[in-house]
Amino acid sequence: MQDKTISIILAGGVGSRLHPLTAERAKPAVPFGGRYRIIDFTLSNCLHSGLRRILVLTQYKSQSLQQHLRDGWSIYNSELGEYITPVPPQMRTGTSWYRGTADAIYQNLNLLEDSGAEYALILSGDHIYRMDYAAMLQFHHDSGADVTVACLTVDLAEASAFGVMTVDARDRVVSFHEKPERPRGIPDDPGHALASMGVYVFSAPLLTRLLEEDHGANSAHDFGKDILPAIVPTHHVAAYRFGGTSGRVTADRYWRDVGTLDAYYEANMDLLKPLPPIDLYQGDWPIRTYEGQHPPARSVPGRSGREAEIVNCILASGTLIIGGTVRHVILFPSVRVEEGAVVENSLLFQDVTVEEGARLQNCIVEKGVTIPAGERIGFDRTLDAQRFTVSERGIVVVARGDRLSRGAGR
Repeated sequence: MQDKTISIILAGGVGSRLHPLTAERAKPAVPFGGRYRIIDFTLSNCLHSGLRRILVLTQYKSQSLQQHLRDGWSIYNSELGEYITPVPPQMRTGTSWYRGTADAIYQNLNLLEDSGAEYALILSGDHIYRMDYAAMLQFHHDSGADVTVACLTVDLAEASAFGVMTVDARDRVVSFHEKPERPRGIPDDPGHALASMGVYVFSAPLLTRLLEEDHGANSAHDFGKDILPAIVPTHHVAAYRFGGTSGRVTADRYWRDVGTLDAYYEANMDLLKPLPPIDLYQGDWPIRTYEGQHPPARSVPGRSGREAEIVNCILASGTLIIGGTVRHVILFPSVRVEEGAVVENSLLFQDVTVEEGARLQNCIVEKGVTIPAGERIGFDRTLDAQRFTVSERGIVVVARGDRLSRGAGR
């Protein structure tokens, strides 16, 4: 099945709800978990699932993403027909950029047809999860379905953020509604709904025909809004339940859409739980990434002899704690925390420096930012909102160019 399949990763969204983290990079290229980029999870799933032909459809602010694909994912052999290829909008079908998930693939149908693939696996590049796609492909084949949609169970109160489906006793989809105001619960479990994960398997000839028909229609050109609801009555659409025992990946059943600042922050903080809900330590299912050449992480006393204090943290290589205190934080490569500085419940991206005596809590600090000595961030929401982006739940995002002054907020 893997040899007959081409994987298409949709990685061109604006990511406006993650601003300012997406001010200079595409959403799939946003750093995650101390060393990864968000797209590494989908790409690692492809790698471990035996999928060797991958198209990454890029669009907005894609330079960082394309550089990451070059540096971290140039691992396939083109002489064997293997590839990970970034595909920007080429405007082969007109003058518009990608107008929706379906239109993105329609504009690149020539690549699907040239591949000779019998199946197309359509994926999103901005979700955090581990999944064996090979098991889903086999399910698609064995069920005789025209289309297979991966799904998971969510609380009914949260279901309006998803495509919600209902199924019969054989997991054939009988209805599909994109982000319904009043989602329908599972009949024998009315407090939960069956939600689409945005992972689809299509038989390639059918996908081509559907996209050609959609292109000429009055449509949003989106799989969830247009394609899937329209074909449920006329085609065999199967639901593949995520997190079962099929496949090689351990069934942690963890899937997160990190499309908002709060969801992104919470998914990172999940990694600091005593038993993290996502298993990053399965030896035969590692999350691959690119990381530069850095020295090992280290803690050293400050000038006064004060020892560094490190409590429940993830420390990437190159991190240096010099008599500072870090509690419940994730530090990306080459972060420096100086004497007397205290950082709690925060994410510090690569090359951040926290100078002496500064205090941070509940923060996300962008790459390359220096927090001046004596600065205080995360303690006064009103003051923080005058200088930084503050999420609905009070997470402060310190971006490059934000107003930082020595001793501000004391």
